[in-house]
Amino acid sequence: MSPEEKPPPPPPRTTHSRGSREPQRLRRGGLLTEFRTPLLTEPFQERYSLSPGGELGRGKFAVVKKCVNKESEKEFAAKFMRKRRKGQDCRLEIVHEIAVLELAQCSDWVISLHEVYETSTEMILVLEYAAGGEIFDQCVAEREDAFKEKDVKRLMRQILEGVSFLHQNNVVHLDLKPQNILLTNESPLGDIRIVDFGLSRVMMNSEELREIMGTPEYVAPEILSYDPISTATDMWSIGVLAYVMLTGVSPFLGNGKQETFLNISQMNINYSEDFDLVSESAVDFIKTLLVKKPEERATAEECLQHSWLAQTYVPDTMLWIKNTKKESEVVIINEDATFENSADGEKKEETVMTEELIVVASYTLGQCRQSEKEKNIEPKPISIRFKFEEPLLQEIPGEFIY
Repeated sequence: MSPEEKPPPPPPRTTHSRGSREPQRLRRGGLLTEFRTPLLTEPFQERYSLSPGGELGRGKFAVVKKCVNKESEKEFAAKFMRKRRKGQDCRLEIVHEIAVLELAQCSDWVISLHEVYETSTEMILVLEYAAGGEIFDQCVAEREDAFKEKDVKRLMRQILEGVSFLHQNNVVHLDLKPQNILLTNESPLGDIRIVDFGLSRVMMNSEELREIMGTPEYVAPEILSYDPISTATDMWSIGVLAYVMLTGVSPFLGNGKQETFLNISQMNINYSEDFDLVSESAVDFIKTLLVKKPEERATAEECLQHSWLAQTYVPDTMLWIKNTKKESEVVIINEDATFENSADGEKKEETVMTEELIVVASYTLGQCRQSEKEKNIEPKPISIRFKFEEPLLQEIPGEFIY
């Protein structure tokens, strides 16, 4: 889009900014009904060429493809969205997503919207191309390729700054998960971009919103109990996201949706088995978010002030001081996971403190599934039937991004 096509943006509201737009008219249910980006009706492929094999993601009603602007040769991501879904006109839902993207353009951490096309059957959103792909890929990677704690801290700051901006503008995302956090570059590790605002809603003080939607592993307890949603609903998802990024394990995942929902509603969560190499400060950060009562969860602004994110550096090696009955053992864990024990009579440094566990680094040790220990345990019978049937929770199918 040429600069003259854009209305002059108001002053940025945050330190990280790209220009801003005022919120558009809101209709009941938290959906915006207008957007300002010029709606183009000429053929999309007059200006863009699709990259061969460039499909980036696919859902039930949309597909994202890599494309190149023929004039500038710049790469973009084109999101093709069907206007009719299951026989219903869903154009207004697409309009809402476009309007939210416009509203969020003053945040560096939200994907940038460039152009919008419309045909008789679909709308096409031309978005910033995030070359690093989903952070999900590194959450489930082998140890040497997985996130280190220092990486998670930097990316989590960016996620929280982006979400804080959304919340300041009364927008709740409602589908924060690793598949909806992209990276601008894979190596060296780039910055994050928050994507896919299809489930987002705008909160107004005069209206309570209750929604039964989201991705099962990441939905907050109030979604399952059909209580009002709020910005705290996103903060629960960020807590799950932090858990997954640090351990590679999904904390509430069960053998099917019903067991997953039961784990969430009963707060069945473990902070020991998969956290051997995660700092205590990081665990405390997660615990401020995975709280059942929404009003007791930390806000995005409070999370940014947490001591874990205030620490500026986490070395790749970790000094682990293990307390024993007779004497302390000092174990150095390096990136090759080799262990050296200094309890064989060698003189210890006088600065070493006993009776303390200092954890200052971590690796993703598992995949985003149940841990090996959990897999070997016989499934426990669920004694009560969960109150929600499957169709009531709208799960986004496929490996869909943007």
